[in-house]
Amino acid sequence: MILIVGASGRLGSVLARKLLDEGKTVRCLTRTPEKLTNLKNRGAEIFQGDLRNPDSLTLACQGVNTVIATAHSLLGRGKERSELVDYQGHLDLINAANKANVNYFIYISILFANPAVTVPFARYKYRIEQYLKSSGLVHTIFRPSAFIEEHAQEMIGRPMIEKGKVTIFGRGESLINYVSIEDVAKFVLLGISDQKLHGKTITVGGPDNLTSKQVVKLYEKAIGLKAKVTHVPVFVMKVMSTLLRPFHQGLSQVMALSIYLDSHGGEFDMKETLQEFPINLISLEKWIEEQQFNKRN
Repeated sequence: MILIVGASGRLGSVLARKLLDEGKTVRCLTRTPEKLTNLKNRGAEIFQGDLRNPDSLTLACQGVNTVIATAHSLLGRGKERSELVDYQGHLDLINAANKANVNYFIYISILFANPAVTVPFARYKYRIEQYLKSSGLVHTIFRPSAFIEEHAQEMIGRPMIEKGKVTIFGRGESLINYVSIEDVAKFVLLGISDQKLHGKTITVGGPDNLTSKQVVKLYEKAIGLKAKVTHVPVFVMKVMSTLLRPFHQGLSQVMALSIYLDSHGGEFDMKETLQEFPINLISLEKWIEEQQFNKRN
């Protein structure tokens, strides 16, 4: 039995479908079972629970061999804020897995998980990595770079396609590595099938590093339209992050994350990883081409 925490999310849902296709027994933890009807119809067990409810995690881990933790609350606020989900919730999940004698725990972190990063989300991810390493559980930690489907398509591509304009936070000149969710899923599935990944922390990125301005150019080529580009200056993001913090911790974090990426970037070279684990990765340009967006005149 494989428990997926975060099965209604982008990566979690892809993993659930692929594991079911392989004939695996899958349990999906979710707060809203009605959102996973498609997975239920394909044979998944839908378990109602919440990372903020330790008792539900204890029950969800019963009879489970492998836990895959993909859930996050970067945009959460109030009772769903990142501290309660990404930190305390995952501490409780690791403890529940330990008590249930789970054989293997896969944790989805982020590329820049680091105690020195000013974004709380990144610090929580790092602290959970360290807790998992000290837990005694057999584990693999994956640190994916920016998801194409979210950071490229939703934040840049979709507004260009739908409105012919896009807002870039910062200068848009820092290099960022983009990886498809499908490619991240390949590594996670490899973690289940290949014990060589056990005990390792593996950064998973795509084949190229691009600036936001370069991503805009790729979409302009794909849709045949020159977009109107607006930039939000860093000083404005700093003010917004500070003002939003008491009212919406999630949006405040997103502003802080945008500031971090604008100044530090999110570049990564997959060459060394691919030498050990030769997996075919899709480039952002190829991914955009495969969407076959209708060109606008």
